[in-house]
Amino acid sequence: MNFDLTIVPFSRRESFLAVSILPEAPDRRQGLYMRTVRGGDDKFGEAFRVEMLDNNGQSVPFQSIATPEQIRLEAANGQAAEICISDSRTFRVRTKGCGIRLTFRTAAYDYAFQAAPRSWEVNSFTHECRFMLTALVGELRMEVPWDKIKSSYVIADFLPDSESGQAEFAVEEFRTVWVQRTEWEPFDDIVKQARDEFSQWLNRSLTLPRQCEDSRELAAYITWSCLVPAEGCLTRPAMYMSKNWMTNIWSWDHCFNAMALVRHDPKLAWDQFMIFFDRQDESGLIPDFVNDKYELWNCNKPPIHGWTLAWMMARTDFIQLAQLIEVYEPLSKWTMWWFRYRDSDGDGIPQYNHGNDSGWDNSTAFNNGIPVESPDLAAFLIIQAEVLAEIAGRLGLRDEALEWRHLAEDTLEKMISHFWQNGRFIACRSGSHEVSEGDSLLLFVPIILGQRLPKPIRAALLQGLRDENRFLTANGWATESLSSPFYHSDGYWRGPIWAPSTMILVEGAAAAGDRELAEEVSRRFCAMLDRSGMAENFDAVTGQGLRDRAFTWTSSVFLILGHEYAT
Repeated sequence: MNFDLTIVPFSRRESFLAVSILPEAPDRRQGLYMRTVRGGDDKFGEAFRVEMLDNNGQSVPFQSIATPEQIRLEAANGQAAEICISDSRTFRVRTKGCGIRLTFRTAAYDYAFQAAPRSWEVNSFTHECRFMLTALVGELRMEVPWDKIKSSYVIADFLPDSESGQAEFAVEEFRTVWVQRTEWEPFDDIVKQARDEFSQWLNRSLTLPRQCEDSRELAAYITWSCLVPAEGCLTRPAMYMSKNWMTNIWSWDHCFNAMALVRHDPKLAWDQFMIFFDRQDESGLIPDFVNDKYELWNCNKPPIHGWTLAWMMARTDFIQLAQLIEVYEPLSKWTMWWFRYRDSDGDGIPQYNHGNDSGWDNSTAFNNGIPVESPDLAAFLIIQAEVLAEIAGRLGLRDEALEWRHLAEDTLEKMISHFWQNGRFIACRSGSHEVSEGDSLLLFVPIILGQRLPKPIRAALLQGLRDENRFLTANGWATESLSSPFYHSDGYWRGPIWAPSTMILVEGAAAAGDRELAEEVSRRFCAMLDRSGMAENFDAVTGQGLRDRAFTWTSSVFLILGHEYAT
């Protein structure tokens, strides 16, 4: 498999390091960059721009060929270089007949100095880490002018050995103390280790129809390479949403990644599922997102965790008594948080205080202002209460099991009474209950309740989901009706197709008894991804990938739906 470094970063499992081709920007030249994805600051984290040098020390153009185990740089005159990631903190580079220049653009206080005869330390305040540049074969020449309190810039030229015509060097990332190595693994051994590691991951990933094999490999690579180690605020190995710029985990995105992993790596799946509960507030709230550096608490995401847990329990024997004990109290607190702290008008219907809380940030359900009461939230909480009732029963907590079942039944009754109007679900302002404008797919999410819904409601929802003049396109379900005045082809949650909404509604259609619809939409969705890649979202009509085009929850949903429904 070869992939495009302008779209998919090169990285390796449980590393913060990555390599990408980045476009020109006001403060950045276009080119190939060694990066670090620490800190989740919504930037690319570019550290070193990589250039290939000829025998005269002049930069020459090259092509990049990326595979899961290495990047190969090739110039027209036969000169070549290879880049790999040897461990979670180390880039290794080997060249033939050429040199490599690394250029580090300094900011406040950044500096470089010689730390050992063949090693230079670059201290990056910008990235909150340090890099050690070490020449293993060949010569290292540094250009590091000093400007009062920082190095003006840092240029490192790694030049080939005069006899062998080769150069080899390492770039090590570290936070505090550098431990000098006495020996280095052979470059070819490192490449083989990475190749074997990914091959094992791919072989265990969910199977898909043969015609989707290339896309299956890409999806597997994106999920494998977007894992980062347990470090800082990350209590467990974590799968970032991307190693482009979406370098966080959000508190519903992680659920889809856990679901894709649960069959072939249930321990890692459990880590993905539980990581947000490790950071849970005493009130029961879980953060909106987390990265190695910090958590964001200004908003949150919908409580799909009970639905996710039930789905996973149906597909693995890994979740036994120990896991149920671990999850019961956190999931209980998260459920009750909504009823205690998000029901400002006291009507028993929890609300979203902002579109971000729903995960559908700018959905038309929020057109008329906030807070908003929406039936999808009630549906998630009904399922979550039912799952808690089941867990409580298995733990011997009979009274609590009865309380959870009563909460689920009461919320279901209120949801239908509150939101089902004139043959459709509505969303409304909390308090005034003014009905929201627009025609959002969000209002079809209660289909996940399946047989719990009265038959006429199920039939109406399924009819709406089948309507090819409304949401259903050749590529799947648009998030806003194509006939809506608010529809926009690149309108985020006002039109584009998304993986999570597709996954939830496919499962809902199947739960409501329409397996045929679930399979058809899954086939359309997977065919679109097979053409357009694993983007954050997609133009509903053309199927073109939009925004970040190497997203893990898209990759995970592709693997799940292709395996479960599109065979």
